[in-house]
Amino acid sequence: MLYNEPSELEVKVLTRRFGLENSQSLDTYLATEGYEGFRKAMEMSPEEIIEEVKASNLRGRGGAGFPTGMKWGFVPRDSDKPKYIVVNADEGEPGTCKDRVLMENDPHQLLEGMAIAALAVGARRGYIYIRGEYRYLIEIMDRAIEEQYRKGYLGKNILGSGLDFDVSTHTGAGSYECGEESALLESLEGKRGQPRIRPPFPAVSGAFQCPTVLNNVETFCNVPAIFRMGARAYAELGTPRNGGTRLFCLSGHINKPGVYELPMGFNLLRMIEEVGGGVRGGKKLKAVIPGGSSCPVLKAEECDVAMDFDSVAKAGSMLGSGGVVVMDETTDIVKVALRLMAFYAHESCGWCVPCREGTLWLKKLLARVDAGEGKPSDIDLIGELAENMLGHTFCPLGDAAAMPTISYVKKFREEFEERLRKASEAAESDLVVL
Repeated sequence: MLYNEPSELEVKVLTRRFGLENSQSLDTYLATEGYEGFRKAMEMSPEEIIEEVKASNLRGRGGAGFPTGMKWGFVPRDSDKPKYIVVNADEGEPGTCKDRVLMENDPHQLLEGMAIAALAVGARRGYIYIRGEYRYLIEIMDRAIEEQYRKGYLGKNILGSGLDFDVSTHTGAGSYECGEESALLESLEGKRGQPRIRPPFPAVSGAFQCPTVLNNVETFCNVPAIFRMGARAYAELGTPRNGGTRLFCLSGHINKPGVYELPMGFNLLRMIEEVGGGVRGGKKLKAVIPGGSSCPVLKAEECDVAMDFDSVAKAGSMLGSGGVVVMDETTDIVKVALRLMAFYAHESCGWCVPCREGTLWLKKLLARVDAGEGKPSDIDLIGELAENMLGHTFCPLGDAAAMPTISYVKKFREEFEERLRKASEAAESDLVVL
């Protein structure tokens, strides 16, 4: 199923099979260069596979943007423990919906990417951790896995490569916290989904305390293309240190919302105007969340930026998970900040004090300002509280709540002050009437 009309500006790498009849079937996948990447990887040593991924400049598409090849290279080659491939298909970041369209339209691409990763690190077992609300996607992936077993693309000695590789899905319970890799691994093992203290990192001690490659859906889906077209050609699709394409989820006040595949480094303003059809209703652009709700907001005048990890970081935000939320001139920024903080307060696992208490107090303070019942000093208190949360939690959820809040208060402080000023004037007017 397509979620938008394709744009002529798209570069179809991951989405090249979208719209094909029976795109979920293995026969369709094989008829369109499926498993060509795996066959090429079969002829390479594990070290050569990892070097090819490094040369592609593929960076993790889950949010942090860590170099994928480097991450795979951390897995110890001399370990006698079993090794695992784990896919993060939790996708709980507000504004983000690209992993689901990959699994829905082309499930075999994900499985091929996992198999290449297994060749690289010597893994024999893989898990796809899918959030509970994606029940229909679990069924799609289970059918794809069953078809691959039936036709010899999973199981013993895949395609004569000598690789024995088994894969299964694992459902989560819909917890945003389980999008964090160590909390995901805890949940996968049947424990409460709370983060682990690190180090050790998953590459050394991940699933079942064994070496683990853990990437999100989009990251693994890029891997077959790297080997099919070559690392250099793949890297040249993007910008230096940011290879390939990216699925961007355009939503909010935009004429053509949807999931679009564009080269890394595609300009954000051009994305809004030429791909998304401009701001809805002819209104002016006010702000954009460039990579999911955990990213600092960009004001309209800051949006002339290349959408790759390094450029967006220089602009003071993050590319994150690719969730681009467009806000027009009518947007109430105070309510946006409150709405997002209510989400983070609800989703905090409660393990560490700065996140458990900090998100709750930020929600209370923002609610007080929104209702016009706060004091001018509350605005500074919101910023101070958020600043004190940064870097003081076991996992990034605390940072994910704090960073956008800081940006809203700093960049739109006048709206917070105006909310309190109007409430004060209304109260004074009521007193005069009385």
